[in-house]
Parts: sequence; C-alpha cells; structure tokens
Amino acid sequence: MRRLEPPHSLLQPIRRTLVVLATCHRDHDPTNNVASNLAAFCQRCHIIHDKPEHLRRRRLTYLERRALGDLFTGPYRR
Repeated sequence: MRRLEPPHSLLQPIRRTLVVLATCHRDHDPTNNVASNLAAFCQRCHIIHDKPEHLRRRRLTYLERRALGDLFTGPYRR
C-alpha cells in the first residue's frame, strides 16, 4: 500500500467539475408539466432515464423510413 506524505490533503489540487442539470419528464410526455412529473437530473442520468424511450423512437423512425421507401421506391434495400 502506497502512503502519502502528510499533510496529503493540503498538497493535492482541488478538482472541480461542472454539472449541468436537465429537467426530465418522468413519464416521457413533454405535455405533462405537473410538478410531480418533473425531475432535475444531471445530463448522464437524464440520458440513462430516457434510453428506453430513445430506443423506441429509433425503432419507429426506422420502420417509418422503411415503409416510405417501400411506398415510393419499391422494396427497401440495404
């Protein structure tokens, strides 16, 4: 085990990080602005909270583009 010379707490530089809070809708409905539905999350926690919703929307976008491709340009090809 490595030991630091005393007083180690005074010699170490202080590290600061900027944390930005984002307002999060707990039910993923942006029209529901009731105070009990809103939460202040850091950006990382907000992304983690919204991950299932983002995946759902990504799938819908993919299916929508595929359907439009079939409608106007024939079967969808990769």
